Amino acid sequence: MIVSWNWLKDYVALSMSADELTERLTLTGLNLEGVSQIGDDTAIDLEVTSNRPDCLGHIGVAREVAVLWESQLKIPDAKPQAKGPGVDGLASVALECPDLCPRYTARVIRGVKVGQSPEWLAGRLRSVGIAVINNVVDISNYVMLECGQPLHAFDFAKLSGHKIIVRRARIGEKFVAINHQTYELNADTCVIADAEKAVALGGVMGGATSEVSDATTDLLIEAADFSQLSVRNTARRLNLHSPSSYRFERGVDPEGIDWASRRCCELILELAGGELADGVIDVGAQSPPREPVKLRFDQLERILGIRIPDERVRQILTALGNDETHVCDHCVKVVPPSWRADLTREIDLVEEVARIHGYEEIPEDAGVKMVASTRSREDRVLDQVRDSMVALGFDEAMTISAVESTWVDPFRPWSSATPLSTSTPVLRGANHLRQSLLPSLLAARRINETLSNNVIELFEIAEVYLPQSSGLPDQRRMLGLSSGGGFLELKGVIETFLDSISPGSKLDATIYDSPLFATGRGAELKLGDRIFGYLGEVSQLACDQFELRSASSVAEIDLSVLIDTAVLVRSAEELSPFPPMGRDMNIVVDEQVAWADVEKIVRAGSGELLETLVFQEEFRSKEKLGPGKKSLLFSIQLRSAKGTLTNEQADEVRDNLVAELGKQLGGQLRA
Repeated sequence: MIVSWNWLKDYVALSMSADELTERLTLTGLNLEGVSQIGDDTAIDLEVTSNRPDCLGHIGVAREVAVLWESQLKIPDAKPQAKGPGVDGLASVALECPDLCPRYTARVIRGVKVGQSPEWLAGRLRSVGIAVINNVVDISNYVMLECGQPLHAFDFAKLSGHKIIVRRARIGEKFVAINHQTYELNADTCVIADAEKAVALGGVMGGATSEVSDATTDLLIEAADFSQLSVRNTARRLNLHSPSSYRFERGVDPEGIDWASRRCCELILELAGGELADGVIDVGAQSPPREPVKLRFDQLERILGIRIPDERVRQILTALGNDETHVCDHCVKVVPPSWRADLTREIDLVEEVARIHGYEEIPEDAGVKMVASTRSREDRVLDQVRDSMVALGFDEAMTISAVESTWVDPFRPWSSATPLSTSTPVLRGANHLRQSLLPSLLAARRINETLSNNVIELFEIAEVYLPQSSGLPDQRRMLGLSSGGGFLELKGVIETFLDSISPGSKLDATIYDSPLFATGRGAELKLGDRIFGYLGEVSQLACDQFELRSASSVAEIDLSVLIDTAVLVRSAEELSPFPPMGRDMNIVVDEQVAWADVEKIVRAGSGELLETLVFQEEFRSKEKLGPGKKSLLFSIQLRSAKGTLTNEQADEVRDNLVAELGKQLGGQLRA
């Protein structure tokens, strides 16, 4: 929100400097974005959070200034003189979709003269970055920037039947906006129509067929309230954003609608002439009365750590527009003003008192009674995962949940259902909710390669969205990994963080084929009988699809399995004081025998004596081993907690393992 210093002075005395004003506003929630000099005026750009739409007009900002400096707020009365016939005899309004437009008001002015705006009006609009069009359009923009309520002026003669019908758009209905572009509407769009056609998109933009021109003499002035969600969806779907939609998306003051309409008519009569029809057409529901909110005085000290006098608390709340309905020695009850829809709870009033009284008034050593909250099991495990991944040299990535349709098919082990789609793409082409993190990580890898990053080790913790036959999708939290290392290196990464988080868990790997993985270089990972995740080297086809320059390995882990098996309370065991005994083994097996099968037999056959098992290498040679054969070289380290192992005992374990490998896998000890 850009605020004009000269304009702001119309509503409140500015006895301070611009620097003092912006600093104090920043401390109370209106952060400073920038200050610029526009002629003899100062334009102040303030960041207005989504819960404070009341500050999207100069009067709202002036109200904040008046409270902070305890000054008087001056708001124009807005009392236009109506001399024409009753408005009910000139126009009619039908409200057919109250869920999209809770309230609609209309006034009619006849005999206006459209022309240039006076310099004071044009100058103010230019100072806040608004284009100058003509006196009527400029006045509607002026009032919007004055109070935050958008308005729209229709050329009354161009409204067929002199009717306004607020309705849902018809499926496939076409609409030409004032930017002279044509849009196709859907049934969720709120349109303002005359007897024949749509003449405006409710809360978003007017239409070209009824816009005010130099030939316009009669006006219908619209001031309304539109559903925040409806305006947001329409603006996003059509990519048609405007200052009006920006305000309606955040909500307008329901009790300020009529004031804005009267103010707009008053200025039009003053600057463009004409005759205002008597009365106003006002259809729709009035705002229900707001419930009082109770603030206990002792809660301020409990939450803020300082004591604020009761009278000071009441003075702040009253100055902010709250209507006091009850006060006693321990609490005060107030009804929040219509322009502050965000004030609904006691803690909201605590925040209001704190920011106006001044956060800087709270000493750094003020004692605040707090009780440490209990962290969930999931939070504790996810923190351990992040710590482990960072320690292993990985950087955390953050990608969006929507992906292109071509990114869905390469890897979807968790579900074969058609992916969910969004009505409006989050980014160009990104209109499907992802079923895997890996395509997004590969895209992030490509970006890093284009930036000449030498080391690209990425992980992401995020959710995937698996469609279900009914109800909401199955949202699963996954850990995605992308590494420049090979299959075994990334498998080692997984085993390392698994050992640190869930010690004692046994990871089993079986061959898994996927278009994303190179042939024979993909695996399904299991912990017990549950699928833990998938791991593989990226195929050349996938590298081409994601435009990768170098080889990569990826993995995706179902974190719910890890959370269930994590060991949060660690136990320690005494280290054996006796020396280890090592043996190297070179076993010849058939080509189709996987290392995982050998590992399982070795671990089971070694029992408690096995301390470490390390794979060394594979070797193939038709001349030395025969066709269809390979040798697996690995090392075992044995240690006993009861005494020193002898060579005979170590040899006995080795011989038993060779015999068992021969029995189950046909393996033989290579000479």
